Amino acid sequence: RGRVLQDSFSRLVELCSDPAVTMERWLGRLDSSRWLSHVKAALSTACLAAQCLDREGCTVLVHGAEGTDTTLLVTALAQLILDPACRTLQGFQGLLEREWIQAGHPFQLRCAHSASSHARGKQEAPVFLLFLDCVWQLSRQFPLSLEFGEQLLLTLFDNAYASAYGTFLCNNERERSLCKVKESTHSLWAWLEQPEEKHKYLNPLYSHNPLVIWPSVEPQSIQLWQGFFLRWIRPSQHLEEAWGQIQRLVQGN
Repeated sequence: RGRVLQDSFSRLVELCSDPAVTMERWLGRLDSSRWLSHVKAALSTACLAAQCLDREGCTVLVHGAEGTDTTLLVTALAQLILDPACRTLQGFQGLLEREWIQAGHPFQLRCAHSASSHARGKQEAPVFLLFLDCVWQLSRQFPLSLEFGEQLLLTLFDNAYASAYGTFLCNNERERSLCKVKESTHSLWAWLEQPEEKHKYLNPLYSHNPLVIWPSVEPQSIQLWQGFFLRWIRPSQHLEEAWGQIQRLVQGN
């Protein structure tokens, strides 16, 4: 449920912002936040749906309360697991447009404040962040299979909460049509496709993988997304330099 997920996220943010936490308290509070358990549950459910489709040839009905939150989380992840086209930059954008935006995830309600804000609306919930975290888990376990990298996921999160583009505005297609969002705002996807921007989000190690990617959901396989949860706490300069060096080496070869 949204409230449970929101409370879990809040506890994790508080933990990551605690400068005096000890190793013992870190591990205990990380476990009690339950965030990684939500990540595991989302990936496990998506794998179940993907397995029914891929190995048993069954039709799968994914049913949630309104079909606009965890339903979309599961269907989008299942397609990433099954379909290599969804793992390209353009295919991933299409997946988000189809499964999250057109399907009616209420971004305006779920992302009403900053995700880390102390203010909490009744309908706020970091469902989209949970999806991005799950995608990061896939990219970490299959570092060659996704054409895009962590920077794209961070950019998507930032734009879901505060954006100069209209892609994540409103709660559904009807509201976007009434507000004339497409006519009066620019598209985030068009901006990401510009050559001078696109290269920032590509994975230099990407190699097309036509196979289904089955993520491990064992406890030791699900890790904290440090690039997000510690992005304002831990300096990222050395990681960015290492990533840049990888890009230069790949281009040189």
